[in-house]
Amino acid sequence: MTATAAAPAPTMRPYHRQGTIDYARLDYNPDEPVLKPDAMQQNLQLLEIFGLLSAHYTDFNHRPDVFLDSNTILCYDRRDLNVRVSPDVYLAFGVDAQAIRQGKLYLPWEVGKPPDWVLEIGSSSTGPEDVGRKRDLYARIGVPEYWRFDPQDGAYHGERPAGDRLVPGGYEPIELTTAPDGILKGYSAVLGLSLCWDDNWPRLYDPATNTYLETWQQERAARQAAEAERAAAEAQAAVEQAGRLAAEARIRQLEAELRRRQADR
Repeated sequence: MTATAAAPAPTMRPYHRQGTIDYARLDYNPDEPVLKPDAMQQNLQLLEIFGLLSAHYTDFNHRPDVFLDSNTILCYDRRDLNVRVSPDVYLAFGVDAQAIRQGKLYLPWEVGKPPDWVLEIGSSSTGPEDVGRKRDLYARIGVPEYWRFDPQDGAYHGERPAGDRLVPGGYEPIELTTAPDGILKGYSAVLGLSLCWDDNWPRLYDPATNTYLETWQQERAARQAAEAERAAAEAQAAVEQAGRLAAEARIRQLEAELRRRQADR
């Protein structure tokens, strides 16, 4: 399957930087990665999901209007930048991704909105927070969809995958269904894809094409092959165009020569 940049992104919002940030006064260093003691319980699934989203929506960070990141800092109180959370994966469409990265922090009041989609992957230490405090927090700051993926058959979250959509008053659960192939799916209206739980492994399913997204390596290879094919077609078209122009020029030259000879008779 050829990868497609299918992000439902509107026109890029302008980034409104509101003053400078004194990073030295923060209680943490935004240049350092956020370390979790049980990251090994999450990383394989996190990398798979991040890679698929990066291939499908950001063209591997070549989309300037799509911001995708992992375990970086999302602040939600403009009065105190030490009030923050670090989602496992979060995604925002129609934003100035470069400006966000230059600021080192995701500040919704400068970006113009909160992230559109957040995912937390369960571990022994984070599971209770993912289904409790973080769920309430993401609803409060206005994240339209909040998803959870439990790589241990529901041991950390009480559910294997789970998703919530924001409605007036908070989150409501997104329905999960088991397809004929036995894979549990939940449809994300924000992504236009279904998040799937396949024997402890995350997959993404595109109902528009009735196919699962391939691994991100395959997505990248397919994209590169498509780009090479397009470049070859453009080069061939340029050669053919040059040939046509040369032939037309030769015809004009012969016609001019014929007119000259006829005039000399």
